[in-house]
Amino acid sequence: MKKILVLYVMFIMNSISANYAQNLGEMLHGYHEVFKEQSITKRRFGHQTLLANIERLKVNPLFDVSKATLSSEGRDIYLIKCGTGKTKVLLWSQMHGDEATATMALMDIFNFLENRTNSGVDDQQLDQLRTDLLKECTFYFVPMLNPDGAEAWSRYTALGIDMNRDALALQTPEGALLKKLVFDLKPDFAFNLHDKGRRYSAGKTGNLATISFLATAYNEAQEVNETRKKAMLVIVGMNHALQPFIPNAIGKWPSDFEPRAFGDNIQKWGSTLILIESGGFKNDPEKQYIRQLNFVAILTGLQMIADKSYEKEDISEYEAIPVNDKVIYDLIIRNVTIKKGNTTYQADIAINRNERPVKGRDYFTQSSVIEEIGDMSVFFGTDEIDATGLIFSATQEISLGQKAEFELVKDGKVIYKINNGVKL
Repeated sequence: MKKILVLYVMFIMNSISANYAQNLGEMLHGYHEVFKEQSITKRRFGHQTLLANIERLKVNPLFDVSKATLSSEGRDIYLIKCGTGKTKVLLWSQMHGDEATATMALMDIFNFLENRTNSGVDDQQLDQLRTDLLKECTFYFVPMLNPDGAEAWSRYTALGIDMNRDALALQTPEGALLKKLVFDLKPDFAFNLHDKGRRYSAGKTGNLATISFLATAYNEAQEVNETRKKAMLVIVGMNHALQPFIPNAIGKWPSDFEPRAFGDNIQKWGSTLILIESGGFKNDPEKQYIRQLNFVAILTGLQMIADKSYEKEDISEYEAIPVNDKVIYDLIIRNVTIKKGNTTYQADIAINRNERPVKGRDYFTQSSVIEEIGDMSVFFGTDEIDATGLIFSATQEISLGQKAEFELVKDGKVIYKINNGVKL
């Protein structure tokens, strides 16, 4: 009887905690538009756009803005401090230059913290949240840690080095800065904000892993000490906050220990490290909705740190988050009839649309590829066509690697036209 009572109390506490995070997430999700930084509408923006926003922060006494160092090509990297609390939190984005989603969300979070809105919204809950965060925590932000990579739209620094593999050698000024901040500030919590490939799935499902989390491992054995446990519990709360908006579309990044990576080493150095990876969401090529989800997740995580509500979470819920997998293609055409030479057969066709940056521009081109031909029954398509009874028709015989430009025909009539991998 006593054991049943304990389990019941734990269930009630977990339910209360989940409701707390979900309610907070719903409020933040609903208010995001009024705090969204309107000068940024596409994910490919340059260093100058960031600087324009930072210049505005300099005149607000809420923020202490300082130049932290110069990039390899001489661009300013800024450290932005706000809050007066004893809990120190370090957040950085775009250590990979072509991963800009969280940088957009940080601009929105700055607007929230200074109560800069687009509609003059006045809400006591928001005011209390803002007050609690700034009272209980001191925040250190480094948006766009790799400005050279951002300008080139490249994962790497100007030296050609992946900064997230530079935690030991410190061959980059950007990497040296991050380690110095960790050792000088000794943050209690750290948020490592990234993007990942948009086709990762939440487990072996057809759900895109729109957001993925990880409490990084600090040793090869992937043991869980108190530092790592805190990251897991905060992630459980952020997962609760996001599930109403992207149900079953949250994944967990594989936890293999990488001895050169900052996330793994910062956990080892004693700061609780939370990794957030922004993936894909259907019909959101500029990641503006994923930007909103980052706004919700990060602020929820920060509030749970500020009021220590993460301590009420259940670590088993972290373990239950599905690990990222790769079982999704952009388009799968199922059961199409194909004629090749003297052979006619039925098969599936898997197609991906690959993004290519345009130098000096803020947009991308798409190049489609036929990736697989055959049995795709264990894979999923973000878009799918049941082509039973339809015939593949193109100017050339089908082959792997060719551009996806063809028609699906029945009795001489075009039923579907595939233009550069897109169903018309």
